Amino acid sequence: MPDTRPPVALKSVSVIIPTFRRPEGLDRAMASITAQTGLSGTALDLIVCDNSPEGSARPQVEAFALTATFPVLFVHEPKTGVANARNSAVATTQADFIAFLDDDEEAPADWLWRMLANQTHFKADVVFGPVTARIPDDVAQYRPYFEAFFSRFGPEESGVLPHYYGCGNSLIRRAVLPKDELPFATSQNEMGGEDDILFTALKAQGKVMSWAADAPVWEDVPPKRATLDYTLKRGFAYGQGPSHSTGVNGKYLKCAAWMMQGLIQAAVFGVMAGAAFATKSPKAAYLIDKAARGLGKTLWFPPFKMKFYGQALLKPAKRKG
Repeated sequence: MPDTRPPVALKSVSVIIPTFRRPEGLDRAMASITAQTGLSGTALDLIVCDNSPEGSARPQVEAFALTATFPVLFVHEPKTGVANARNSAVATTQADFIAFLDDDEEAPADWLWRMLANQTHFKADVVFGPVTARIPDDVAQYRPYFEAFFSRFGPEESGVLPHYYGCGNSLIRRAVLPKDELPFATSQNEMGGEDDILFTALKAQGKVMSWAADAPVWEDVPPKRATLDYTLKRGFAYGQGPSHSTGVNGKYLKCAAWMMQGLIQAAVFGVMAGAAFATKSPKAAYLIDKAARGLGKTLWFPPFKMKFYGQALLKPAKRKG
């Protein structure tokens, strides 16, 4: 049956997938781009930026490119860091729009068409879509919490946003990116948040951001991440974000306010979490998560600053026993 959807009135779009030693996830992500439909009016290409020092994904990407129906470019950025990877990939494209998909995400066949249609409808400079987490089947305890933690929720209806989300499952008009500096802050290479800094600046400039409620992607969560040990560290790091941002930029009163708010949050939710764990309440994970985020707002400075990317990924895992 022929595709009756109207072509999106765009010239070109590059899908960018940053990757770091996730061959299975990368395979799923790339295959989902091959399956995209409704793009007869759009010039599509795929850019995979490998951020591992050894460039381990090159054979995988080059083999994929042999059968792809659109141009596929492999970029190797050996200097580890999430901002480095994004910046190197962005520097290689001249497309009108850039779509970001993470290497643990998979897009439905109509994903990109819906993102582009949303951008056209709302005349948006940045479009964000939902993320639905897929948790391993054998994770039973606190499963709803983990599903919520790794997912991205938003309004039920598509529309213009008063705020922003993260880079995974986003579409950006390339023309709004900074021309005289790197779009993603390399100071955030190891801790993340490089996209927050970019989108904060774009929002301050009055750029239009929209929500595509009908353009979700799936995120596959590995077993080692579907644990409280991992999510509480991430929650702590998320909490550090506003305090760190205001503190390093000299907004000391605002930083102090965030720290005080975090201290109260950690104390209140810490007590509630203790009671919930004692009674084996299913809400215990949510409450301890809120406490961890509050503690992060208070302890945002070295040596407490959490690192999840860059050189942190190269550290050997600790052996048990």
